[in-house]
Amino acid sequence: MHRIGPDVEDSQSHPANLDPTTVAPVTDLPMPGLRRPVPEVPLDFPREWLEFADPADPQHLIAADMTWLLSHWTCMFGTASCHGIEPGRETDGCCSHGAFLSDKDDKKRLKKAVAKLTDADWQFRGKGLGTKGYLEEDDLDDEPALRTRRYEGACIFLNRPGFPGGEGCALHAMALRTGVEPLTVKPDVCWQLPVRRTQEWIERPDGEQILRTTIGEYDRRGWGAGGLDLQWYCSGSPEAHVGAQQVWQSYAPELTEMLGEQAYAALARECEARKDRLVAVHPATAAATERQSFDMKYVEL
Repeated sequence: MHRIGPDVEDSQSHPANLDPTTVAPVTDLPMPGLRRPVPEVPLDFPREWLEFADPADPQHLIAADMTWLLSHWTCMFGTASCHGIEPGRETDGCCSHGAFLSDKDDKKRLKKAVAKLTDADWQFRGKGLGTKGYLEEDDLDDEPALRTRRYEGACIFLNRPGFPGGEGCALHAMALRTGVEPLTVKPDVCWQLPVRRTQEWIERPDGEQILRTTIGEYDRRGWGAGGLDLQWYCSGSPEAHVGAQQVWQSYAPELTEMLGEQAYAALARECEARKDRLVAVHPATAAATERQSFDMKYVEL
Protein backbone atom coordinates (compact mmCIF):
# COMPACT_ATOMS: atom_id res chain seq x y z
CA MET A 1 0.00 0.00 0.00
CA HIS A 2 1.12 3.54 -0.70
CA ARG A 3 1.89 5.67 2.33
CA ILE A 4 -1.16 7.57 3.54
CA GLY A 5 -0.95 10.91 5.28
CA PRO A 6 -3.02 13.91 6.25
CA ASP A 7 -3.73 16.92 4.10
CA VAL A 8 -4.04 19.58 6.78
CA GLU A 9 -2.90 23.11 6.06
CA ASP A 10 -2.48 26.06 8.44
CA SER A 11 -4.08 24.27 11.35
CA GLN A 12 -5.37 26.47 14.28
CA SER A 13 -10.74 14.49 6.37
CA HIS A 14 -32.34 8.49 -2.02
CA PRO A 15 -34.28 11.56 -2.50
CA ALA A 16 -33.31 14.54 -0.47
CA ASN A 17 -36.55 14.48 1.52
CA LEU A 18 -36.61 10.95 2.94
CA ASP A 19 -38.66 10.54 6.08
CA PRO A 20 -36.33 9.88 9.06
CA THR A 21 -36.20 6.26 10.19
CA THR A 22 -35.08 5.46 13.70
CA VAL A 23 -32.53 2.67 13.96
CA ALA A 24 -31.47 0.63 16.96
CA PRO A 25 -29.52 2.34 19.76
CA VAL A 26 -25.76 2.03 19.39
CA THR A 27 -25.60 -0.52 22.22
CA ASP A 28 -27.83 -2.86 20.21
CA LEU A 29 -26.01 -2.60 16.90
CA PRO A 30 -23.95 -5.63 15.79
CA MET A 31 -20.17 -5.37 15.71
CA PRO A 32 -18.32 -4.45 12.51
CA GLY A 33 -17.23 -7.00 9.94
CA LEU A 34 -20.38 -9.14 10.05
CA ARG A 35 -21.70 -8.24 6.59
CA ARG A 36 -20.43 -7.10 3.21
CA PRO A 37 -20.15 -3.35 2.60
CA VAL A 38 -22.68 -1.57 0.43
CA PRO A 39 -20.84 -0.35 -2.70
CA GLU A 40 -19.44 3.18 -2.46
CA VAL A 41 -20.52 5.85 -4.91
CA PRO A 42 -18.06 7.02 -7.62
CA LEU A 43 -15.56 9.71 -6.68
CA ASP A 44 -16.75 12.09 -9.38
CA PHE A 45 -20.30 13.45 -9.50
CA PRO A 46 -22.01 16.87 -9.78
CA ARG A 47 -21.45 19.16 -6.80
CA GLU A 48 -22.79 22.56 -5.81
CA TRP A 49 -20.28 25.13 -4.56
CA LEU A 50 -20.72 28.43 -2.74
CA GLU A 51 -18.18 31.23 -2.46
CA PHE A 52 -18.45 34.06 0.03
CA ALA A 53 -16.22 36.59 1.75
CA ASP A 54 -15.38 36.05 5.40
CA PRO A 55 -17.38 38.69 7.33
CA ALA A 56 -14.41 39.05 9.69
CA ASP A 57 -11.85 39.53 6.92
CA PRO A 58 -12.65 40.81 3.40
CA GLN A 59 -9.28 39.47 2.24
CA HIS A 60 -10.41 35.93 3.03
CA LEU A 61 -12.55 34.10 0.47
CA ILE A 62 -14.26 30.84 1.41
CA ALA A 63 -15.34 28.18 -1.08
CA ALA A 64 -17.68 25.56 0.37
CA ASP A 65 -18.80 22.26 -1.14
CA MET A 66 -22.50 22.45 -0.34
CA THR A 67 -23.14 18.96 -1.70
CA TRP A 68 -20.89 17.59 1.04
CA LEU A 69 -21.93 19.96 3.82
CA LEU A 70 -25.61 19.24 3.23
CA SER A 71 -25.09 15.48 3.11
CA HIS A 72 -26.12 13.26 6.00
CA TRP A 73 -22.71 11.64 6.52
CA THR A 74 -21.99 10.57 10.11
CA CYS A 75 -19.24 8.52 11.75
CA MET A 76 -20.30 4.88 12.06
CA PHE A 77 -17.39 3.61 14.16
CA GLY A 78 -18.37 0.75 16.46
CA THR A 79 -21.30 -0.38 14.31
CA ALA A 80 -21.75 -2.95 11.56
CA SER A 81 -21.71 -0.10 9.04
CA CYS A 82 -18.03 0.68 9.69
CA HIS A 83 -15.95 -1.84 7.74
CA GLY A 84 -12.46 -0.48 8.45
CA ILE A 85 -9.84 0.68 5.99
CA GLU A 86 -7.63 -2.43 6.35
CA PRO A 87 -8.62 -6.03 5.50
CA GLY A 88 -9.09 -8.14 8.60
CA ARG A 89 -9.05 -5.11 10.91
CA GLU A 90 -12.64 -3.93 10.63
CA THR A 91 -12.84 -2.89 14.28
CA ASP A 92 -10.01 -0.37 13.77
CA GLY A 93 -12.21 1.91 11.69
CA CYS A 94 -9.87 4.48 10.12
CA CYS A 95 -7.33 4.23 12.97
CA SER A 96 -5.13 1.44 11.60
CA HIS A 97 -2.28 3.65 10.41
CA GLY A 98 -1.94 6.16 13.22
CA ALA A 99 -2.14 9.92 12.65
CA PHE A 100 0.54 12.22 11.26
CA LEU A 101 0.91 15.41 13.29
CA SER A 102 0.61 18.61 11.30
CA ASP A 103 2.88 20.95 13.27
CA LYS A 104 4.34 21.86 16.67
CA ASP A 105 1.00 23.11 17.96
CA ASP A 106 -0.58 19.79 17.08
CA LYS A 107 2.14 17.96 19.02
CA LYS A 108 1.78 20.30 22.00
CA ARG A 109 -1.99 19.85 22.15
CA LEU A 110 -1.62 16.07 22.02
CA LYS A 111 0.94 16.13 24.84
CA LYS A 112 -1.45 18.09 27.07
CA ALA A 113 -4.27 15.69 26.26
CA VAL A 114 -2.16 12.61 27.02
CA ALA A 115 -1.44 14.01 30.48
CA LYS A 116 -5.18 13.88 31.21
CA LEU A 117 -5.69 10.27 30.17
CA THR A 118 -6.25 7.70 32.90
CA ASP A 119 -5.89 3.93 32.83
CA ALA A 120 -9.67 3.80 32.54
CA ASP A 121 -9.52 5.96 29.40
CA TRP A 122 -6.55 4.40 27.63
CA GLN A 123 -5.98 0.69 27.22
CA PHE A 124 -2.29 1.06 26.32
CA ARG A 125 -1.40 3.90 28.66
CA GLY A 126 1.50 1.93 30.14
CA LYS A 127 2.96 1.33 26.69
CA GLY A 128 2.38 4.89 25.51
CA LEU A 129 4.07 6.40 28.55
CA GLY A 130 6.88 3.85 28.43
CA THR A 131 10.29 4.13 26.83
CA LYS A 132 8.99 3.89 23.25
CA GLY A 133 6.41 6.62 23.83
CA TYR A 134 3.26 7.33 21.88
CA LEU A 135 4.87 8.94 18.81
CA GLU A 136 7.14 7.50 16.16
CA GLU A 137 9.24 9.02 13.41
CA ASP A 138 8.21 8.46 9.82
CA ASP A 139 8.28 10.37 6.56
CA LEU A 140 5.53 12.13 4.67
CA ASP A 141 5.98 13.53 1.16
CA ASP A 142 9.70 12.76 1.45
CA GLU A 143 9.99 14.86 4.61
CA PRO A 144 10.52 13.68 8.22
CA ALA A 145 7.24 13.56 10.12
CA LEU A 146 5.83 12.42 13.44
CA ARG A 147 2.86 10.13 13.69
CA THR A 148 1.07 8.45 16.56
CA ARG A 149 2.79 5.16 17.24
CA ARG A 150 1.26 1.98 15.89
CA TYR A 151 0.91 -0.74 18.49
CA GLU A 152 -0.37 -4.23 17.73
CA GLY A 153 -1.46 -3.18 14.26
CA ALA A 154 -3.19 0.14 14.89
CA CYS A 155 -2.88 3.55 16.55
CA ILE A 156 -1.73 3.22 20.14
CA PHE A 157 -4.61 5.46 21.24
CA LEU A 158 -7.17 3.03 19.82
CA ASN A 159 -8.83 1.00 22.55
CA ARG A 160 -9.67 -2.45 21.20
CA PRO A 161 -12.93 -4.42 21.60
CA GLY A 162 -13.31 -5.81 25.10
CA PHE A 163 -11.54 -2.95 26.89
CA PRO A 164 -13.63 -2.10 30.00
CA GLY A 165 -13.41 1.62 29.27
CA GLY A 166 -14.97 1.15 25.85
CA GLU A 167 -13.51 0.69 22.40
CA GLY A 168 -12.44 3.51 20.13
CA CYS A 169 -10.16 6.52 20.46
CA ALA A 170 -8.96 7.02 24.03
CA LEU A 171 -8.62 10.76 23.42
CA HIS A 172 -12.19 11.00 22.14
CA ALA A 173 -13.48 9.04 25.13
CA MET A 174 -11.58 11.31 27.54
CA ALA A 175 -13.11 14.37 25.87
CA LEU A 176 -16.61 13.00 26.37
CA ARG A 177 -15.83 12.10 29.99
CA THR A 178 -14.51 15.57 30.77
CA GLY A 179 -17.14 17.46 28.79
CA VAL A 180 -14.90 19.08 26.17
CA GLU A 181 -15.10 19.01 22.39
CA PRO A 182 -13.05 16.11 20.94
CA LEU A 183 -11.31 18.53 18.56
CA THR A 184 -9.54 20.12 21.54
CA VAL A 185 -7.63 16.93 22.38
CA LYS A 186 -7.18 14.99 19.12
CA PRO A 187 -4.60 15.40 16.33
CA ASP A 188 -5.71 17.78 13.58
CA VAL A 189 -6.21 15.13 10.93
CA CYS A 190 -8.34 13.02 13.29
CA TRP A 191 -10.86 15.70 14.22
CA GLN A 192 -11.05 17.22 10.74
CA LEU A 193 -11.69 13.97 8.88
CA PRO A 194 -13.71 13.63 6.68
CA VAL A 195 -13.91 17.40 6.15
CA ARG A 196 -10.98 18.66 4.12
CA ARG A 197 -9.63 22.20 4.36
CA THR A 198 -7.08 23.56 1.92
CA GLN A 199 -5.77 27.11 1.73
CA GLU A 200 -3.93 29.05 -0.94
CA TRP A 201 -3.07 32.64 -1.73
CA ILE A 202 -4.57 33.73 -5.04
CA GLU A 203 -4.25 36.86 -7.13
CA ARG A 204 -7.40 38.55 -8.36
CA PRO A 205 -7.56 40.21 -11.80
CA ASP A 206 -6.87 43.59 -10.16
CA GLY A 207 -3.64 42.24 -8.66
CA GLU A 208 -4.99 41.96 -5.11
CA GLN A 209 -3.74 38.96 -3.10
CA ILE A 210 -6.35 37.15 -1.01
CA LEU A 211 -6.47 33.92 0.98
CA ARG A 212 -8.82 31.30 -0.42
CA THR A 213 -10.00 28.56 1.94
CA THR A 214 -11.75 25.55 0.45
CA ILE A 215 -13.94 23.32 2.60
CA GLY A 216 -15.01 20.03 1.08
CA GLU A 217 -15.19 16.27 1.32
CA TYR A 218 -12.07 14.39 2.45
CA ASP A 219 -12.66 11.55 0.04
CA ARG A 220 -10.29 8.73 -0.89
CA ARG A 221 -8.16 11.07 -2.98
CA GLY A 222 -7.52 13.25 0.06
CA TRP A 223 -5.43 10.45 1.57
CA GLY A 224 -2.97 10.55 -1.33
CA ALA A 225 -2.24 7.71 -3.74
CA GLY A 226 -2.88 5.13 -1.00
CA GLY A 227 -6.46 6.27 -0.59
CA LEU A 228 -7.53 4.28 -3.61
CA ASP A 229 -6.14 1.12 -1.97
CA LEU A 230 -8.23 1.38 1.20
CA GLN A 231 -10.46 -1.64 1.76
CA TRP A 232 -13.41 0.67 2.48
CA TYR A 233 -13.91 4.35 3.17
CA CYS A 234 -16.92 6.01 4.71
CA SER A 235 -17.38 9.37 2.99
CA GLY A 236 -18.73 7.78 -0.19
CA SER A 237 -20.61 4.94 1.49
CA PRO A 238 -24.42 5.09 1.71
CA GLU A 239 -24.10 3.19 5.01
CA ALA A 240 -22.53 6.28 6.58
CA HIS A 241 -25.00 8.80 5.13
CA VAL A 242 -27.63 8.15 7.77
CA GLY A 243 -26.90 11.00 10.19
CA ALA A 244 -29.70 12.70 12.07
CA GLN A 245 -28.18 16.04 11.03
CA GLN A 246 -26.41 17.33 7.96
CA VAL A 247 -22.63 17.73 8.11
CA TRP A 248 -22.73 21.52 8.52
CA GLN A 249 -24.77 20.94 11.69
CA SER A 250 -23.09 17.88 13.20
CA TYR A 251 -19.62 19.32 12.49
CA ALA A 252 -20.41 22.86 13.65
CA PRO A 253 -17.57 22.92 16.25
CA GLU A 254 -15.02 21.62 13.73
CA LEU A 255 -16.11 24.01 10.98
CA THR A 256 -16.07 26.91 13.41
CA GLU A 257 -12.49 26.03 14.36
CA MET A 258 -11.48 25.81 10.71
CA LEU A 259 -13.19 29.01 9.54
CA GLY A 260 -13.81 31.24 12.55
CA GLU A 261 -17.11 32.08 14.24
CA GLN A 262 -18.35 34.75 11.84
CA ALA A 263 -17.50 32.76 8.74
CA TYR A 264 -19.20 29.65 10.11
CA ALA A 265 -22.29 31.67 11.01
CA ALA A 266 -22.44 32.96 7.42
CA LEU A 267 -21.98 29.43 6.09
CA ALA A 268 -24.69 28.10 8.39
CA ARG A 269 -27.17 30.69 7.10
CA GLU A 270 -26.47 29.64 3.51
CA CYS A 271 -26.80 25.95 4.39
CA GLU A 272 -30.06 26.55 6.23
CA ALA A 273 -31.46 28.31 3.17
CA ARG A 274 -30.56 25.37 0.93
CA LYS A 275 -31.03 22.32 3.14
CA ASP A 276 -34.32 21.23 1.57
CA ARG A 277 -33.73 22.43 -1.99
CA LEU A 278 -30.21 21.43 -2.95
CA VAL A 279 -30.02 20.38 -6.59
CA ALA A 280 -26.81 18.31 -6.52
CA VAL A 281 -27.55 15.98 -3.59
CA HIS A 282 -24.64 13.76 -2.52
CA PRO A 283 -25.25 10.38 -4.21
CA ALA A 284 -24.39 8.46 -1.03
CA THR A 285 -27.03 10.44 0.87
CA ALA A 286 -29.44 9.80 -2.01
CA ALA A 287 -28.70 6.07 -1.83
CA ALA A 288 -29.14 5.78 1.94
CA THR A 289 -32.28 3.93 2.96
CA GLU A 290 -32.49 4.91 6.63
CA ARG A 291 -31.78 7.83 8.89
CA GLN A 292 -30.57 7.58 12.48
CA SER A 293 -32.14 9.50 15.32
CA PHE A 294 -28.70 10.35 16.72
CA ASP A 295 -25.14 11.05 15.56
CA MET A 296 -22.22 8.95 16.77
CA LYS A 297 -19.80 11.72 17.69
CA TYR A 298 -21.07 12.14 21.24
CA VAL A 299 -21.98 8.49 21.88
CA GLU A 300 -19.84 6.56 24.37
CA LEU A 301 -19.11 3.04 23.12
